[in-house]
Amino acid sequence: MDEHKGRLRASELEDSGDVGNNPTQNLTMGEIIATRFNRRDLLRGSLAVAAISATVGSRALAQSENPAKKPLATSFDFKEIEAGVDGTHHVAEGYDAQVLLRWGDPLFPDAPEFDPMNQTAEKQARQFGYNTDYIGFIPLDGSSDHGLLVANHEYTNEELMFPGVGVQNSKDVNFSKMTKNLVDIEIAAHGGAVVEIRRVNGKWQVVKDSKYNRRITADTQMEITGPAAGHERMKTSADTSGQKVRGMINNCAGGVTPWGTWLSCEENFNGYFWGKLPENHAETVNYKRYGIGKPAYAWGKYHDRFDLAKEPNEPNRFGWVVEIDPFDPNFVPKKRTALGRTKHEGAAGIENKDGRYVVYLGDDERFDYVYKFVTAGKVDKQNRAANFGLLDEGTLYVAKYNADGKGTWIPLVHGQGPLTEANGFKSQADVLIETRRAADLVGATKMDRPEDIEANPATNRVYVMLTNNTRRTEEQVDAANPRAKNAFGHIVEMMPEGGDHASTDFTWEVLVKCGDPSVAAVGATFSSETTKDGWFGMPDNCAIDSQGRLWISTDGNSAEATGRADGLWALETEGELRGTSKHFFRVPVGGEMCGPCFTPNDESLFLAVQHPAEEDNSTFENPATRWPDFKDDMPTRPSVLVITKQGGGKIA
Repeated sequence: MDEHKGRLRASELEDSGDVGNNPTQNLTMGEIIATRFNRRDLLRGSLAVAAISATVGSRALAQSENPAKKPLATSFDFKEIEAGVDGTHHVAEGYDAQVLLRWGDPLFPDAPEFDPMNQTAEKQARQFGYNTDYIGFIPLDGSSDHGLLVANHEYTNEELMFPGVGVQNSKDVNFSKMTKNLVDIEIAAHGGAVVEIRRVNGKWQVVKDSKYNRRITADTQMEITGPAAGHERMKTSADTSGQKVRGMINNCAGGVTPWGTWLSCEENFNGYFWGKLPENHAETVNYKRYGIGKPAYAWGKYHDRFDLAKEPNEPNRFGWVVEIDPFDPNFVPKKRTALGRTKHEGAAGIENKDGRYVVYLGDDERFDYVYKFVTAGKVDKQNRAANFGLLDEGTLYVAKYNADGKGTWIPLVHGQGPLTEANGFKSQADVLIETRRAADLVGATKMDRPEDIEANPATNRVYVMLTNNTRRTEEQVDAANPRAKNAFGHIVEMMPEGGDHASTDFTWEVLVKCGDPSVAAVGATFSSETTKDGWFGMPDNCAIDSQGRLWISTDGNSAEATGRADGLWALETEGELRGTSKHFFRVPVGGEMCGPCFTPNDESLFLAVQHPAEEDNSTFENPATRWPDFKDDMPTRPSVLVITKQGGGKIA
């Protein structure tokens, strides 16, 4: 973990688990492969090929061994952009990138215009929030030109938001300039938004007087549902029922259900809690497993519910998947505890062939796990309201990847295997509140920061974004996967047995190992057709368009790390070009690429740029870029863009 002064907020939250909070001896992916092949023999030709084939996949291997003698026909018809880093965004030739929503934009007719020098919590609660991650588009009346945009507001950067403040969470500063007013603005800038948008004469616009528009903050009243609702460990002095909670925090990726609700996922919730538990408190082991106790924010200084000494159970009420009905601005968001409590990156799902809904979930920390949730009931396509309790009943599973390219989904069910009272689990509620420890005990496979996971409805394959793991040691390495000090990440492709997403069996292989393929020591495995601009590192979010094609957004590329900014890449998953990547969009300096989302007709692509200008020594007064306004009186502003093809037509 970097120890330099002026720690970047995104890295601070992500690297709170840089060493990993997983204390178990469960096998890592590297150790799994090492059990199959002798390390010395892996250096020898034929066995090395066998090992690589087992993990990278025969199709990718065949492509690398037989490079095309002439250019092959790609499914992505756009001119690739050049990789690099500068102060603005870039999109492929022939496409327009329109800034649709910026931090502080008013969402209602009576909402105030953004004034960064005179911001208040009341104003922020009526304006678009900070650092959008997940974006979902829900059509109105089946239209690809009119719908509801749902957006997560993950976290805030005080040094870029507030004049004269600077980075506040370093040890020598210790939040000294954070006032209650500034904290309350941060609370209002978290959460999410529902915004009606419409395409008029080729341009997208916000419908400010929409009945659907809504801001959800870290103070919005919510309900706790499912097996953990009402449990003693969920009760606080403010909520003796254990069934109500205020707000959602650090909401990263998410999903949209077939019945039109928005799933918003709480990720690095651990950084919001101040103080220490009382000595020998029952939650000590639980909270250590989630990395709670190292505050990244000053909220506990002014609000008792974020102070562990005053409200020791409050962290148990965060780390959940939240379901929201965007069609009802009065809907009380539901924290669906049946899906488990982790640092959720996303909750993308697929309707199974038997009608049940299956949600794939990544726990975004080094050496943590991949999960899925299978509903007990089936999706009712005739009665939308009948689906609103569907995510409260079902089975949560965690993945174990075997050395032979097969895998097993292990149920996390109270009373099964080690999940008993003897190990501290008195009920299913305990299993869900301590999902990580339950997964530890059943022997799940440690992964390299599982982030977004998406199922492709066209092929039934599932793609797992593994961003990186620089703490993996040489002793855990084999010739194929994973890599020691895995700085660039990789993508795992999973195939459910018989195309049945509810099955407990699957097969898997590595689609691509990321990084610069021209540097032999990196060990990247992109197709030989990938250009010097086409490779990427640190895959984070992904999207699958209506044609079944995979798009990857990244988090962690920089001038220092890779010589390029984060952005969006199109990745071939089929045929001779499998493993070929093309560069479509790049963000301004310091930014992260989030939220790729297509309209149903693939003619509009929504993207989110998080924390532009988040660089060392970058401040409100002197940011690394003033994107997207480029005005001296405006700070840098995280924003949502929409990409359309000039002259109309499908993207790429």
